[in-house]
Amino acid sequence: MLIKIPLLESFTNTTNCADLTEFVTLTPCDVPVLQQEREGPSSPSLTDTLSISSSLSSDTSDAGFQMIQPVMEFTRARNTVEQILTSKPAGMTVIKEYEETGSLKDSTRRLLVNIIVAHMHEKEGRAVSKATKEFHAFGIVSLFPFLKDPYSKKGYEHFYDMQSNKGFLEWRIKTVQRQSKTSSASRNRVELKGGPTSSRTSGSIDDQQTGDECMEAMSLLHHITDRDFIFQKMKETFHYRQKILHDPQQSADIHQRFPRFLDTKGLILQDFLMMFGAETASRFLEKWNTSFKDKVIQEARTLRETSLLKKQLKSALNEESDTADEPEGDSDMASLLVLLHLLTPQPAGRKRPKKISVGEATDHLVKFHKSCHSLEEHLMTIEGNPQPYLLATGTSKAQVFTFYIVLDRKLLPCQSSTSLGAFDELFKSHFVFSVQYDDALSSLYRFLQTTLYNIDIGTTEETPRVKELRAKLLNKH
Repeated sequence: MLIKIPLLESFTNTTNCADLTEFVTLTPCDVPVLQQEREGPSSPSLTDTLSISSSLSSDTSDAGFQMIQPVMEFTRARNTVEQILTSKPAGMTVIKEYEETGSLKDSTRRLLVNIIVAHMHEKEGRAVSKATKEFHAFGIVSLFPFLKDPYSKKGYEHFYDMQSNKGFLEWRIKTVQRQSKTSSASRNRVELKGGPTSSRTSGSIDDQQTGDECMEAMSLLHHITDRDFIFQKMKETFHYRQKILHDPQQSADIHQRFPRFLDTKGLILQDFLMMFGAETASRFLEKWNTSFKDKVIQEARTLRETSLLKKQLKSALNEESDTADEPEGDSDMASLLVLLHLLTPQPAGRKRPKKISVGEATDHLVKFHKSCHSLEEHLMTIEGNPQPYLLATGTSKAQVFTFYIVLDRKLLPCQSSTSLGAFDELFKSHFVFSVQYDDALSSLYRFLQTTLYNIDIGTTEETPRVKELRAKLLNKH
């Protein structure tokens, strides 16, 4: 059975060799930009195919062969995976589902991986080479182009990433042969450090105070009440604040040095704006409702339904609950909680003795506090959680009037009165205060960081599950 793929058709209809040379010489880093300009992330192009496959081809002085070889690699990898799947009834199930839906459910993706890994073991024994794993990962996204991750260099790293020796194929191989661990993977692993705790150069140096002038500005911030003056002095001390935030000896008393975070709304947004600029700062609020919310809800419908997921989906869709239970927040907050179901929370540590439930992870993200109760009463109940979370105050989860970010037993008022805007400030607070993501929420935050905010793409460590979900949502029509 042959699956018709537009990528190869577009190549066979091309007769100008000069055009092909342009494609072949592209680097993998060029792919996302060119793809968005010409077709958008939901439509894989020949450029992507040639860029990916060029990493698998060997050097040669024959220019004509250089043009043809990437296409031959694409065809060979695609046909190999297709032959493996069509030779087994279970493989035909995978192909049929992709043909009908343009995607694969988690259970079907696991079936696909199991079939491919079984074939590799059959051909190479217990020690499967990295080249073989990468070749089959390339073959998977060649045969199923809508499984490709547009934001990664090659598009198939969630199935296998040679640098980190991770991905769905590698996970399955390790499950099958636990006893064959080697040290080569850790030696060759590239450490990815992108994220909220990375030190970065940002903001304009011209408007920054230094030395005694900086100390004077910080002293004034303890006494002034004029809002415009506060924002100006906070802006002038931005670089110094970032410096002490990355110094473990000084970062603990950041709120004592800059107390205006505790009573002035919008300062977190200003610091984040100075770090990344207006375009990055506005991406989440621009993209969530228009490009991601409906897709997240649609994808969550394929999961096994639990009572919590059912309630959150109803709230996300603004549907009335079948029970007397109150809604799980407004539509926007509920849709973010639904995203947690798609990015299963994982506890910290290598042994990972206990899996964190979505309900427990939700409690790490947002807590509700009835407005008739004292906020100090809530702060007294906190037990050593250094990561920030949202505190929503109101008459009910669906009727919230004020949001706070709770960090180090301190209340930081949110400028936004909407759940989506407050969550945007919560995410940004990790970067503004250089705070690591909560272990239970790390996959959620990393997905949003790279996929919506587009921060540190390619330098942030992501699980294959994060990459897979990004590929599904960006390629979903």
